[in-house]
Amino acid sequence: MSHASRSTTKIFAWPALIALLGALGLFAALLGDGAWDGLSWVGLGLPAYLALRGFWRR
Repeated sequence: MSHASRSTTKIFAWPALIALLGALGLFAALLGDGAWDGLSWVGLGLPAYLALRGFWRR
């Protein structure tokens, strides 16, 4: 598949979403305790899980 056949938006959509989720998780971890801790676990755990899932598939 050549590069010209896919738009830049389609190429970078998922990586940008994962990076945004990680950044939101880091921001939530800095904000406070309680519900913010849960949000930070999700925001940082999901990108880690997706990365490990990608390695396990190989």
